[in-house]
Amino acid sequence: MKKNYIVKGPLLIALVAVLLISACKQKKADPHAAHEDPAVVKIDSNLSHLLKPSNEQVVSKLPVIKAEYGTKIFTEEAQGIISYDTRNENNIASRVSGRVERLLIKYNYQPVKKGQLIMEVYSPDLAAAQQELLFLKAADPAMLQSARQRLMLLGMSAAAINQVLKTGKVNYRIPVYSHTDGYILEKSAAAPAASAPAASMPAAAGGDGMSGMGAASAAPAAAPAPTAPASSPVMLREGQYVSAGQSVFTIYNADRLVAEFSLKPALAALLGKGDKFMFYKTADKSSIQQASIGLIQPVFKNGENFTIARVYLNKPAFRVGELLTARIPVLLPKSWWLPEAAIVSLGGKAVLFKKEGNVVVPKTVHTGITIAGMVQVKEDISNWEVSKNAAYLVDSESFIRER
Repeated sequence: MKKNYIVKGPLLIALVAVLLISACKQKKADPHAAHEDPAVVKIDSNLSHLLKPSNEQVVSKLPVIKAEYGTKIFTEEAQGIISYDTRNENNIASRVSGRVERLLIKYNYQPVKKGQLIMEVYSPDLAAAQQELLFLKAADPAMLQSARQRLMLLGMSAAAINQVLKTGKVNYRIPVYSHTDGYILEKSAAAPAASAPAASMPAAAGGDGMSGMGAASAAPAAAPAPTAPASSPVMLREGQYVSAGQSVFTIYNADRLVAEFSLKPALAALLGKGDKFMFYKTADKSSIQQASIGLIQPVFKNGENFTIARVYLNKPAFRVGELLTARIPVLLPKSWWLPEAAIVSLGGKAVLFKKEGNVVVPKTVHTGITIAGMVQVKEDISNWEVSKNAAYLVDSESFIRER
């Protein structure tokens, strides 16, 4: 039997309201309408540090350390060479213009004695002065002394002048003698010995050596080791002409030599005249001896800036050209020190990474010398925690653009 239901007025209104509400809810849940409301992602403090450039802060879990503070004593190695002492350098010059008639020096570094005959020179001017001497002897003896003085100024000895007056014959060859003992070197030849090699040799590893003497300055390129002077034939030949006053030879005294050691400027700044150290032949460590610095001379050569420490040796057991190694003790004042790996050099700046919260932040610091793998920091960083290895945290491009 079929039943029919009649909905009365108030109940009908309630049912229509329910259907309308249900339809609205289904419209809001329609997936096709989702694209009309853009999604918004809020960035909180947990994400902000990931979006900053790497030259402002870096997320890192590398070990961190604190700076050490204290005085340090180290020994620096320096390379050097034995050279002639230029203070004992003597020049041999021709006092007259003329032609070399006889030359007794055959090769450079030939040993000579004081008073030894070096060469004989024919000079028309000297021959004319001798003829004038003989003329005045007979014509005007009162002027004889002036003529003698002129010949002595031209290089003739008193004995040679007396010989001319005695024999009445002109001596057309004027002898030139050595006025000191030593080794002779032609002026046109190369320098007697190269300067000390540039300070590019790395220090010995360990706690008693220096790995470098400047955080901001890189070690210069290695220079070829200087060699001992080699004997070579002289360029001057018999029959050639020399000018009056021309310096022809130089005589070096081998009894007084100098040891020249090349130092980096940062190391030289810690040393002074009179400071003592030990050195030895590089090829023979048993030849060690003590020395004191006699002169410190800054040098700029071949684009490299270094300093020469000179030690004066009297009657040394060394030969010119021998290579030397010095071990120089250095006392450094109290400072903060970090491992060399904790500092990265950006041209003229030194940067470390300081820990701040969950990130490390690059900081520029004022550094001093680098010594035995440690870098001197010239500002108070005692409360800083810094990354142990800065090189792992550097992004090359971003740090080139660092503000």
